[in-house]
Amino acid sequence: MSAKLNIFITGATGYVGGSVVARLLKHPKFATFKVTALVRSVEKAEKLKTLGVETILGSYDDLEVLKKAASEADVVFAIADSDNVAAAQAIADGLKKRHADTGKVPTLIHTSGTANIADNALGMHSDHKVYSDLDVEAIEALPPTQLHRTVDLLVLNADKEGYLKSYIITPGTVFGTPSGPLVDLGIQNTHSIQFPYFIRAAIDRKQGGYIGAGKNVWCAADVDETADVYIVLFNAILGNPASAGHGRDGWYFVESCEYTAIDVAKRISEDLVELGVGTNPAPSAFSPEENTKYFGNFWPVLATNSRAKADRARALGWKPVKGTNDLLDTLKAEIEFNLKK
Repeated sequence: MSAKLNIFITGATGYVGGSVVARLLKHPKFATFKVTALVRSVEKAEKLKTLGVETILGSYDDLEVLKKAASEADVVFAIADSDNVAAAQAIADGLKKRHADTGKVPTLIHTSGTANIADNALGMHSDHKVYSDLDVEAIEALPPTQLHRTVDLLVLNADKEGYLKSYIITPGTVFGTPSGPLVDLGIQNTHSIQFPYFIRAAIDRKQGGYIGAGKNVWCAADVDETADVYIVLFNAILGNPASAGHGRDGWYFVESCEYTAIDVAKRISEDLVELGVGTNPAPSAFSPEENTKYFGNFWPVLATNSRAKADRARALGWKPVKGTNDLLDTLKAEIEFNLKK
């Protein structure tokens, strides 16, 4: 009997990570996998075990735990903090040991984000290059000061050294409500990361808002369709590795649509009126004072353009169907959730 494929996953109960775990659980080859998840709590660990997932207690602060877990893995799905340099280095060090111990080259599927291609539009325009993940030279020309870039470069350098093969999945905004066994068990985050910034501010001011002129554009994809990219790529790595570029050719943007900041603000305003919270269905620009009040020093990031094309994932067979209207339709549920908090 052949040995099982050892898979280590971080962010396993997160917004995207939980949906990736759900797909691994129903994978036709799941019986040949040993899936181990890093989790922070005993409660989540016990519930994951009922699904056939082994667990390790810890966080991205537990560097030796990360290194040891990675050193025992054939494949690592890193779907947690994309800016934690120490954690990324610990995972790379563990995979380097795996390579030294086995002579095999392990796989690192790392999660970044399209903030790494963002500009400094301050909400004033949408004039921004649309990056294809096939345009390697344009991506390599990104300055090291871009968000996520420090860890991205660490991962790429590890691939270049030859002790792992890196695949960097790079989503834009992720939206929607995930489904699956981790949601059913109550252990997966089910809410968007980006939109609540604007929703909480809108609830407080009783009106949707945007930064600058609200003209900036981001790419986006549904959470479950984002998780599908991980599995499409994983299957390609297992079944036809030559079809899945790695290293400098291993960027995988995730997008199925685009949205403007002002369109999101408008829908939030309309939803607030419908829910009896707001009185004006038209949004307004945040004042400079509101930018600081609601978003702190992070506000310029929320006013950037970030436009990408997921050409590699589509070439591997990814077929997203959710679009901008689907994205806008998710905002009301996010508002209702935040109103209850």
